[in-house]
Amino acid sequence: MKEAISVMVLDDEPIVGERLRPVLEKEGFQVETFTESQKALERLEEKKFHVLVTDLKMSGPSGLDVLRYLKEHQLDTQAILITGYPTMERFREAEYLNAVFVTKPFKMEQVVKLVGEAAKKF
Repeated sequence: MKEAISVMVLDDEPIVGERLRPVLEKEGFQVETFTESQKALERLEEKKFHVLVTDLKMSGPSGLDVLRYLKEHQLDTQAILITGYPTMERFREAEYLNAVFVTKPFKMEQVVKLVGEAAKKF
């Protein structure tokens, strides 16, 4: 039996996780949501996630900090970085950290499609 794909959604705006979670679960993914990046990092120490969907700007560690953690510890986690503050510099850094870059406001279908594409790598 194939292992269920686990997805972490990290955004300091609770509505993002509240909206993404049921849609992703309906697609068959196991989803955990976080609004505090430090707690998400602690969870990443305990559990491997196949896909990470994270906001860029948050209090505490940023989305880029979380991506750096993944690069250092879990190279096979697929990442999607969401931001309302797109710049070429951030795009390049996200690309360097093996993340797909999505700008806010995003369409739910777009993120679900990206998670599905990332899941195919497992």
